[in-house]
Amino acid sequence: MKVTDRAYALELDKNDPLAPYRSKFVITDPNLCYLDGNSLGRLPHATVKAVSDFVSHEWGNEVVTGWSHWIDEAQVAGDLVGRASLGAAAGQVLVCDTTSVNFYQLCLAAINARPGRKTIITDAANFPTDRYILIGIAQQLGLNLVIIDNEDPAIAENELITAELLEKYMSEDVALVTFEVIQYRSGARTDIESITDLARSYGAFVLWDASHATGAIELNFDQHGVDLAVGCTYKYGNAGPGSPAWLYVNKRVQAELQVPIQGWFGNEDQFGMGPHFEKAQGIRGFQIASPSIIGIRGVQIAFEMIAEAGIDVIASKAAIGTQMMIDLYDEWLAPLGYTLLTSRNPKERGGHISIGHPEAAKICIALRKFANVIPDYRTPNAIRLAIAPLPTSYVEVWDGFQRIRDLTESRQYEEIQGSDSRVT
Repeated sequence: MKVTDRAYALELDKNDPLAPYRSKFVITDPNLCYLDGNSLGRLPHATVKAVSDFVSHEWGNEVVTGWSHWIDEAQVAGDLVGRASLGAAAGQVLVCDTTSVNFYQLCLAAINARPGRKTIITDAANFPTDRYILIGIAQQLGLNLVIIDNEDPAIAENELITAELLEKYMSEDVALVTFEVIQYRSGARTDIESITDLARSYGAFVLWDASHATGAIELNFDQHGVDLAVGCTYKYGNAGPGSPAWLYVNKRVQAELQVPIQGWFGNEDQFGMGPHFEKAQGIRGFQIASPSIIGIRGVQIAFEMIAEAGIDVIASKAAIGTQMMIDLYDEWLAPLGYTLLTSRNPKERGGHISIGHPEAAKICIALRKFANVIPDYRTPNAIRLAIAPLPTSYVEVWDGFQRIRDLTESRQYEEIQGSDSRVT
């Protein structure tokens, strides 16, 4: 059976151990090919009930007295996220704030823990917010920000940062190295262990942004000696738009780091309301303020589902699904002028692939308008296509690629003159 036969995808679905999970999500249009779970995951049915129950039975009934059992939920939910998806033992993860706030917190904490060192290293293909924050920190503190130009194919293939590439930039002056686990645009998967080992051999901290990896691949933070990491919960995590992010601080370095935003939740004597801040022991010392309890309910439902399914099984489906995408690309899309922007090596990608086309922006709009396919577009010419292992079927991916082929062959995308939305 060939990959271009729809029966190929149907057979994969028949043998998919995760197939029953699709019915656990809200899918209002069964004909929609939703290939953007790397941006926003689908809504679990259980989340609707959990949030409703919280509003009605907890907040509604208990009002402020509810804080007697809500107060530690950032840590409880953090342990769940760590156990389900990060390979992190208890006491190292908090569910709190946004990825950006957590990134800022941990960047400054790491830099301040290496006084006298003046260099930060990141990459040009890193997610814009991370780069913007680093630029601001470097300007504020008078540091040297080194940005590896991995958007240049002569320097890196598919934006992939390797230990061999990084070593050219390392020195005893480096305080912090920070990269994405999965590059947001190309889908390139960075080798956590080799990068971490290299940077730590120079005495630098490494901070990982795992936003495009959480809930799609196995991470094994503890095993790989990761210092610091941040990430979101609303992509493959399926916890909802704007759901609370998470931060990871290895127990090995928790006492060494001092957070720059000193909030009362991170104070040892939180309700003492004293004049001075004394960082609480353990992971609570990295919390700023009251967590979003409504948001945490969505995180709990979603990551309990991930824990039940098994991140190893989820990662296996992501590998199979992205391979099917690449095979369909070879058969259907390469002849139509598309280029593959993601590695063919399954160890070098996550849950999404990226394909290039000169008219990528128009094609993405046209797919939504004419073909009932939702991908997303990233400048300058990338179309991102994801398989979210829990809610997405193989046949949904197959149908989506067939529609991309048909729309491209028909050149229907040429009808698109622009977009009335700034969201791509």
